[in-house]
Amino acid sequence: MKLSNRDTALICSITPYFLEKGNSWLEENLKKILKARKTNLFFSQNTIYLEKNQQYKLLRLLRRLDELGYEKVFEVTEPGEFSHRGGIVDVFPINLNFALRIEFFGNKIEQILRLPIEIGDEKQSKELLKKKLKSQKLFSNLKGLRPGDYLVHLDHGIAKFLGYFTFPLQSDKVHDRIFCQTKKYYLLEYAKGDRLYVPLGLERKLSRYLGFSEPKISRLGSLAWQKSKRKAKKEAEKLAKELLAVYLKRETSARPPYQLDPEIEKKLVNSFPFEETPDQLQALKEIKQDLQKKKPMDRIVCGDVGFGKTEIALRTMAIVAGSGFQSAMLSPTTILANQHFQNFKKRLKGLPFKVALLSRFQSQREQQKIIKELALGKIDIVVGTHRLLSKDVSFKRLGLLVIDDEQRFGVRQKESFKKIRSLLDVLSLSATPIPRTLYMALSSLRTISLIQTPPLNRLPIKTFILPFSKKTIKKAISQELKRGGQIYFLYNRVETIERAKKLLEKISRSLKPKPKIGLVHAKLKEKELLKTMEDFQAKKIDLLVATTIIENGIDLPNVNTLIVAESNRLGLSQAYQIRGRIGRSHIPAFAYFLHREHLSEKARERLKALKEAQELGSGYRIALKDLEMRGAGNILGKEQSGTVNRVGLNLFCQMLSMAVEKMKSG
Repeated sequence: MKLSNRDTALICSITPYFLEKGNSWLEENLKKILKARKTNLFFSQNTIYLEKNQQYKLLRLLRRLDELGYEKVFEVTEPGEFSHRGGIVDVFPINLNFALRIEFFGNKIEQILRLPIEIGDEKQSKELLKKKLKSQKLFSNLKGLRPGDYLVHLDHGIAKFLGYFTFPLQSDKVHDRIFCQTKKYYLLEYAKGDRLYVPLGLERKLSRYLGFSEPKISRLGSLAWQKSKRKAKKEAEKLAKELLAVYLKRETSARPPYQLDPEIEKKLVNSFPFEETPDQLQALKEIKQDLQKKKPMDRIVCGDVGFGKTEIALRTMAIVAGSGFQSAMLSPTTILANQHFQNFKKRLKGLPFKVALLSRFQSQREQQKIIKELALGKIDIVVGTHRLLSKDVSFKRLGLLVIDDEQRFGVRQKESFKKIRSLLDVLSLSATPIPRTLYMALSSLRTISLIQTPPLNRLPIKTFILPFSKKTIKKAISQELKRGGQIYFLYNRVETIERAKKLLEKISRSLKPKPKIGLVHAKLKEKELLKTMEDFQAKKIDLLVATTIIENGIDLPNVNTLIVAESNRLGLSQAYQIRGRIGRSHIPAFAYFLHREHLSEKARERLKALKEAQELGSGYRIALKDLEMRGAGNILGKEQSGTVNRVGLNLFCQMLSMAVEKMKSG
């Protein structure tokens, strides 16, 4: 690396004032700036002036660079960054077109060198820095911060927030009275008791930690964090490149705009048994706008359980089918595919569409008949499992693919989705909240509709957290049967589920009417499983004993009591999702989460959070970490989970957002 000597260096803070000024202007006005530093508070606080052979503490320089908003990195590559190794500090001032190396000998500046790291376009570089400043503020999100929360400091890594700390700064004597100035700080704790005080005003360097597992806290000043950050940045750039490639391909693809048939829409609106929520109507409006453009749609509809995403998918598929194109819906399980098929058949009755179901558990003859009709264009709407992605399946004129809960599909299927996205209209449904930060990072590449309003007359689910008791179970079953409703009994151990069914038969023996009991779990033969679910849907079964196989399903408005045995064994988001299987109408619903007497601290916290989350739509508020990470996993995929754990989702999203900006501007 060839270096050239310099005698002085001016380093300006990353503020709008200096970002607006050209570097040549700052160079030309250097003498005026140095003069202003002596009398003007703004210039003295927002600039550093260094000279060769000057006495200047290295630690003071590091602290000042931090205060000026410079980001500490493993290796300097662009303006606004600095790195530190031993007695060497590399810094890329925003007021220069090249980076500098400051070499110390003790507390004396021995050399100031110019590094061969330069920017090509000063204007573009400063625009990106402005966006980075804005991005850091947006992704910080420290509202409602509490002691014990994990925070990520941009320069130093993951720490525990201990609270706020106030330091006295100086005392001023005016007319014999002493005035003390104080400054408030965020107090962060690192490994081995290391502490860091971050002044209020530097919030943009902090973000909440959100990860797929508990974070690893490192020592303050360790190089491990800089390495993790560098690795995460590369991963974000790689992901941005992939997303941008699909985005650009989609932008250059063209198809005829879909024609909306008002008659079809009117019939679907009239046959919908509920009133659409404002969020549903907004999502449908956005989808119609997408379909009337010439480029393919790629939209995510994200909403809480039971908030009407399936209805949006059905109407979108009908619009596409009404324009002469085929629509396909991919479901992660056979049960869900079958339930969607039954629902679609019922809702589309009387409309000129042929609806079909395709899964591996139909007979070969049935499958071949459907595959042939899909190829000939005789089927307008098909619902199926990943069998739809098999090589022997082809469509005459496929226009739309709906993906229900993308997270539940495997790596191979997700690779197929990436290819499909650039050619077809794609609508993805997600039952988990998308974190605000991920939404912001992706909003320029993927269109997202959020459904946060509960359906009209939908009531919160009354939730009880109680010790396991036969008396409680009997009372809950009796109450539901008396009002003509149905019950889910969740027991998540396949080996002993038959025993649980026998216990319920014994408990229910004296009840009038006596409930008809069904049983479903993943090890049943597929036809038996589907038959039981169809009987339950047709109200031939009153009480369904099930494993978490019921976690993903469609509206069954008559099922309004849920009893969960050993609820302490469920994760919070899973328990929340399962509770969403009931309370799908205007009828009050009851959820009983039963547990053994002795609960671990974590299980107690999970159940407490579930109890507190009775309000509808609270999937957006409670257990932010657990629920939102599922939403992030849905979009990012498993390959990014390790990276997200190392730096936290908020910082990773900030990196992703900046990587997208750089690639779009480059």
